[in-house]
Amino acid sequence: MADSANKKSDPVLTFEGKRYALNSLPNELKELVRGMQVADAQLRMYEDTLKILAVGRQTMAMQLNDKLKTISPLN
Repeated sequence: MADSANKKSDPVLTFEGKRYALNSLPNELKELVRGMQVADAQLRMYEDTLKILAVGRQTMAMQLNDKLKTISPLN
């Protein structure tokens, strides 16, 4: 029973439709997997940052539009 519990907790790498026991991979491959995980986390963080910047820019554009209503444009 303990063996089946251990097998369930062993990490599995799924890559291009194939599954691999992560702990049995060579260290070089484990480092590549870790590097990809870090890159994925950074991408998510910067995607969130871009979303925040876009919302901020949109808010500033609405404020600018509102304030320009009282100013006459050039002909």
